[in-house]
Amino acid sequence: MHHRLSPTPEVAAALAEGRPVVALESTVISHGMPYPRNLETATALEDAVRAEGAVPATIAVLDGRIRVGLDSESLERLAKGGTSVMKLSRRDLPVALATGVPGATTVAATMIAARLAGIAVFATGGLGGVHRGAETSFDVSADLDELARTSVCVVCAGAKSILDLPKTLEMLETRGVPVLGLGTDEFPAFYSRNSGLPVSHRCDNVHEVAAILRAKWELGLEGGVVLANPIPEADALDGEAMEQAIAQALKDAEHHGITGKSVTPFLLAALERITGGRSLTANMALIRNNAVTAARLAAAYAALTD
Repeated sequence: MHHRLSPTPEVAAALAEGRPVVALESTVISHGMPYPRNLETATALEDAVRAEGAVPATIAVLDGRIRVGLDSESLERLAKGGTSVMKLSRRDLPVALATGVPGATTVAATMIAARLAGIAVFATGGLGGVHRGAETSFDVSADLDELARTSVCVVCAGAKSILDLPKTLEMLETRGVPVLGLGTDEFPAFYSRNSGLPVSHRCDNVHEVAAILRAKWELGLEGGVVLANPIPEADALDGEAMEQAIAQALKDAEHHGITGKSVTPFLLAALERITGGRSLTANMALIRNNAVTAARLAAAYAALTD
């Protein structure tokens, strides 16, 4: 294992024994929600993974080390630090490691750390992707390039619906990233179950997904896989109403001159305000659902690779 990685004893033992481990990102803790809701969510996600018989490994950079698995004290530190904690993508990891500043990992940075640690499955909320208006702003998430090169399966509720979903799927196709729909032919749109856009292949259970992961990586086809896992029906929000809310949030962002990595947190906070908190409740439900699915997938994949 890389010398800059510090797994907890629980994670290290599980990896050594070939038991299922699920990577979890930390941006959702520091930048996704206010304290103490962020801490409650982080703990609930870890509990959901454990309840399915897998070991959670929440990833962050603290004191110049990539922590793979966090104790309650470290979780609290990230949750209370909020947006003063550095948001880390691929380009930012060396800076946080060299300077010792605390950092929360995005999808891209979490994938890198998971791959270094030997973790195959990672649960998040929604993928980053091509932002609306990217043809003039060139604002495209580093998550897409990471999926092209880093061999980790990302369990998500599709891409964040604030993005341009057709362009995001086009870029994933160009980069050779399989987009598998769990029990769905349609790519989910984060808060809602439908986008009208097709996935590249439908899987009706995690065992089929695990077999695809194994086949891909045994062939030497480097790079990730997206497992699109729709938000549970009971928690889904109306797609049309969310589209109107997103249009309003995008106007607000433009009015305030918000750009770069500040865009997503700004839009998510604006949506929470516009929907009276319903978007945050849906966000928490879909992330928990993804953690449960990821734990089941990690177990299926571990059984195949015994």
